[in-house]
Amino acid sequence: MPATAMLVPEDFARLMLLLLVANGAPVLLHRWLGARGAWPLDGGRTSPVDGRRWLGPSKTWRGVAAALVATMLMAWLVSLPVMLGFWIGLAAMAGDLLSSLLKRRLGLASGAMALGLDQIPESLLPLLLARDSLGLGVAAIAAGVLLFLVLELALSRLLFRLRLRERPY
Repeated sequence: MPATAMLVPEDFARLMLLLLVANGAPVLLHRWLGARGAWPLDGGRTSPVDGRRWLGPSKTWRGVAAALVATMLMAWLVSLPVMLGFWIGLAAMAGDLLSSLLKRRLGLASGAMALGLDQIPESLLPLLLARDSLGLGVAAIAAGVLLFLVLELALSRLLFRLRLRERPY
């Protein structure tokens, strides 16, 4: 979609679906495979400043790959460009890694919930990336971040009840 085009609700809904898939794929894959093939992105390394791990054990190469593949597949299934799915998945994972890095620096344990910090970077970065291709304005981006926050909290509880997630947010 050209940068001058107007955002339509269907595009917004498909974009939100991509965000949820990007963030849910690593969780579901972990549930199905456990620790098999889950190599940590930080290699177990720690910061020389605070001695804490850079990202923590739950941020893995397998999770990033799962997010990228799942988001590209979902983009194709909902008739969005596959490469848009790739970039949305990559930006969502970059946001997730940024929040994990910040949480470690703040001394929060891996998996600890930090309302807003867990949701804003992983939704804001992909929405900013899709701004031109989907014609997103400031209001749509803000609405997307808020909607993602609400949806992720609700889905986290549902996945916990279905025993697909270890703890709810």
